[in-house]
Amino acid sequence: MSIKLLSLSKNEDFKSLLGGKKISNKYLTIFFNKLSGKSNKKLNISFVAQKKLGNAVKRNKIKRRLRNVMNQIIKIYKINLNYSYLLIAKKEIINAKFSDIKEAIFKDCKKIK
Repeated sequence: MSIKLLSLSKNEDFKSLLGGKKISNKYLTIFFNKLSGKSNKKLNISFVAQKKLGNAVKRNKIKRRLRNVMNQIIKIYKINLNYSYLLIAKKEIINAKFSDIKEAIFKDCKKIK
């Protein structure tokens, strides 16, 4: 069964996620929390790459990489669909290898129960 990634759009959703639980690593910070009124059949997730990380090309590359990793995680692990997620990239992610980013995110997603 394929799980669809849904992006968060409301400002209130972002604020409530920032007030929730968080896990950090070298490459990014993952905020997660339960949001009311969200579907449990779809993964509510947003990827944030701030302007200070680089130009639009670099920021889009970062978000593409993160989206790809999350699609792989969905296929391998049973990720908790009750939570909504916000992934905020850090500066170290720009020059990092894809495999290193993937490994770090896999470790963090195992911690989320």
